[in-house]
Amino acid sequence: MDSEALSKIQTIVLISIVLVAGCAGVTAYVLLRGQNQPSDTIRIGFLTDLDGRIGKDEMQGAALAAEQINAEGGILGREVEVIGEDTDAESGGDIAKISSALTRLLTYHKVDFVYSGIYGGEGIAIQDMIADHKTIMFSHSNVDELTERVLEDYDRYKYFFRVSFNATSTGLGMIDGFLHIKELTGFNKIGVVAEDVWTKEIIEGLNAVLPQLGFEMVYIVTIPYGTADFTSYFAAAESAGVEIMVPLIAMTDIPFVKEYHERQSPMIVYGGMLAAVSEPDAWEYTNGKCAYVSAVANPTTAGYPLTNRTLAFREAYINRWGGPVQWSAAFAFDVLRFILPDAIKRAGTTETEAVIKALEETSVETTSTRNFVFTSTHDVMMGENPNNLDADYMLAIYFQWIDEKQVPVYPKKIMEEAGVTYKYPPWQGPWSK
Repeated sequence: MDSEALSKIQTIVLISIVLVAGCAGVTAYVLLRGQNQPSDTIRIGFLTDLDGRIGKDEMQGAALAAEQINAEGGILGREVEVIGEDTDAESGGDIAKISSALTRLLTYHKVDFVYSGIYGGEGIAIQDMIADHKTIMFSHSNVDELTERVLEDYDRYKYFFRVSFNATSTGLGMIDGFLHIKELTGFNKIGVVAEDVWTKEIIEGLNAVLPQLGFEMVYIVTIPYGTADFTSYFAAAESAGVEIMVPLIAMTDIPFVKEYHERQSPMIVYGGMLAAVSEPDAWEYTNGKCAYVSAVANPTTAGYPLTNRTLAFREAYINRWGGPVQWSAAFAFDVLRFILPDAIKRAGTTETEAVIKALEETSVETTSTRNFVFTSTHDVMMGENPNNLDADYMLAIYFQWIDEKQVPVYPKKIMEEAGVTYKYPPWQGPWSK
């Protein structure tokens, strides 16, 4: 992806966009509209790292959604306007900068809704600001406490809605995924290599539950965030007899899988949070060394037709921006294109209280979920729908890289639906016995 990305512009209105595509990637140049002009648009503010990859993808997904909505006449006859403020993520999550960016969205731009790309502990402070301003916010932060606060003090925190996985659902999805791979392979000896800044709750959950389900936790190591040399960790895991390696790595998963492939480590790599390896261009990034690795990925990035809307969005996004679809673009698109418009139309207004009530009754198909529903705590409903398996809630889907493609290998139902089988690496391992 082109390194220029979205430049740090304090005010961005993604209505008119000039696209310049080069052979190395895509750069979006945004035409600004004067903020003092009267507007009857529905304003959606994006609090994200505008010059980072995740923030850029979010804004491009949002821009596409706004263009499609406006081409159809808007929502209740009003056009959608997307405004971004930069959180400057490279500053290390500076809460003063994040708060300043949110304040501009709420007081200067006077947005009607906020989408937050903040996914760390800073989300607590952001949630308090949103509560003070009584503005609805959609977030993909994985911090459990955010929705727990909705339960504990509904009147204050009812403005918060999570639209992706939380720490608990991530852990539960991983545990169910391990049971599935154990059934497929017979393996039960697990190793974990985890970055130290965001994995504590997940590791605690795995340690508490997996031994009770017949697994042995034979190797667990916490590594500094950004670690790029995994030689010693693989050597130690091999000595411990690891059969299933679980990487909880958000930053340096490419050197991790390269080391795995080059040393032909006798274990499978399954699940975890392999950020870049979950992306559609991972085969190119790794020179094919991600083969046989399984990781959680969004169906739009993998090109799997999970819903009736998945591939249509994927095609439209690629046509519009010329690059691969990332998970962050899909979540932003789903909120602006389906979840929020559905709620506003059912409410018949953008009035906050009415939209909150409508959101609480959401049941809509998106690009990533067959039946998107919020829980009573404004979390996203996870797992299979016991009443209608064709209308499952949000699923953590593991895809395995095989022959330059991502194929679903979990959940079992999706694997069977796709007609694929789990495959082992061609080198020696416990599968050779």
